[in-house]
Amino acid sequence: MQTAVERVITNMWDRYDEPLSLEDMADMAVFSRFYFSRFFRSLTGTSPGRFLTAIRLYRAKNLLLETSMSVTDISYHVGYNSPGTFSSRFTRSVGISPARYRYLSEAGIPAPEAPVPTGNQVGTVQGSLTAPESSVPTRVYVSLFDSTIPQGTPIACAILDGTSHYELPAVPEGQWFLHATAVAVHNLDPRPWMRKPVFLAASRPVKVVAGRTAIAHVELRPPLLIDLPILLALPELDSRTPVPPAVPTASPEADWQPPAPLDAAGANRVWAEDGSLLVT
Repeated sequence: MQTAVERVITNMWDRYDEPLSLEDMADMAVFSRFYFSRFFRSLTGTSPGRFLTAIRLYRAKNLLLETSMSVTDISYHVGYNSPGTFSSRFTRSVGISPARYRYLSEAGIPAPEAPVPTGNQVGTVQGSLTAPESSVPTRVYVSLFDSTIPQGTPIACAILDGTSHYELPAVPEGQWFLHATAVAVHNLDPRPWMRKPVFLAASRPVKVVAGRTAIAHVELRPPLLIDLPILLALPELDSRTPVPPAVPTASPEADWQPPAPLDAAGANRVWAEDGSLLVT
C-alpha cells in the first residue's frame, strides 16, 4: 500500500503545476477517496492536498534561485492562479517573501528568530542526536513547529555542527512537532537549490509542560520519498562558517556568525530586494 502512495507522490512531483484533485490522486492509487486520504495521512503525517502544496512551494523556492522568472510567472508555473495568494502562502510557509528569499540567496540568511515567549509557561526540550555513520561533516537543524510540516518560523531552533546532543530552552507550553535535518557543510554545491539533506528525522509530536524538561531523542536517517519537502528557508541559504565542535558556546543561538556571501560559481547574478535581477 505504501507503494501506491509513493506512486501518487511521484506524480505530484511530476505534475505539481496541474490542478490535481483528491479524486485524481485516489484514482492513481486505485483506492477510494476516503481510504486513500486516511492512509496517506497516516503514512506522511499530513493530507494529500497539503503535501501537494508543499511540493509546489518547494519548487517555487528552486525556481526563485535557479531562474530569472518573475514572482508572478513562478506563481503560475507552480499551479497558482493568483500571484497574491502565492506570495502570501509562500511568505507564511517559508518565513520570508519570495523576493526576499531570492535576494538572500546571494547574501546568506541569518539565524531564524523564534518568537520570544511571554510569561512563565515555558519548558525545555532536549535529547540525544544520532545519525548513520558518514564521512561527510554535517550541520544539523533541530526545530519545533506548530504542525507536521517544517515551515515558517520555528517555535524554537538549535543549529549544531555535528551530532551528539541538542537543547531547546524556553519552549512555550503545548504540543509541538520536532523536525531535524542534516546537511553537508563542506564542498557545498555552489547552487543553493541543489543542496539536499543528507539525513533527516520526520516530524514527531512533543508535549511541553511548563517548568519541565521533555526528552525527545532524534535518530536521523536518509530521506525517503514520503518525506515532506522542507519549506523553511534554512538550510539551503545558510552560508555560516562552521563552528569547531571544541569551541564552547553559551547556547545554540550563540553558534551563529554573521552570514558570509556565497562563494558560488555562477554567483554573478545579483538580486535586488524586490526580486529583480540587477547583474547577469
